[in-house]
Amino acid sequence: FFIFSYITQGSSYLSPWAYGVMHRMHHAYTDTDKDPHSPSFDKSIFSMMWRTKKMYSDILHQKVEVEAKFTRNVPSWRKFDLWANSTVARILWIAVYIWIYIVFAPSLWWFLLLPVHIAMGPVHGAIINWFAHKYGKVNFVTDNTSKNLFKLDLLMMGEGYHNNHHNSPSKINFAAKRGEFDFCYPIIELLAKFKVIKINRVQLVAVPRRPADLHPLGDSCGGAPLLG
Repeated sequence: FFIFSYITQGSSYLSPWAYGVMHRMHHAYTDTDKDPHSPSFDKSIFSMMWRTKKMYSDILHQKVEVEAKFTRNVPSWRKFDLWANSTVARILWIAVYIWIYIVFAPSLWWFLLLPVHIAMGPVHGAIINWFAHKYGKVNFVTDNTSKNLFKLDLLMMGEGYHNNHHNSPSKINFAAKRGEFDFCYPIIELLAKFKVIKINRVQLVAVPRRPADLHPLGDSCGGAPLLG
């Protein structure tokens, strides 16, 4: 899994352990001053991403104390992560990208995409963590500013369904409504089939609601519980 992540992310490699911990913190502290990345507490997208970088680095190098609930069951391969996040490793990937562009780019204009290719991870993070907390539509009422960027998320391959994700953070399929499709979901299932990853499937159990939880109009609303 770590090697697959390293190959596919290249110069933008993020430690699954450090990012997993930071992502759990984001969900626990969304839109508060403890959130690792929130537009609510940063004046610009650049200051938010710089704070995110610092928090990620501090977690990776264990410069901050992290509560056990955020590290529980998060996969870890520390030696590999430290190498993959090193300056040397990133420079090697950048050299590979430059070689690919030199060999395969049909014109010099294509080299304008090289910086985006090199920094794809931060670009992706900026789009989701800034714009998906500012713009878009809401499928579910939550206690944060998360929004869905697109109805059909071709650009972010499903990651743009950020409101859906915050509503059900443990679901691996971010699509929730008709017309939505999470392009990453079948990839996740395929990786699980080939045992690159393991999906912890949870059996959902219906919890009976007390009468006080039901809508006061009862049957006139189809007998459905009041959704908050």
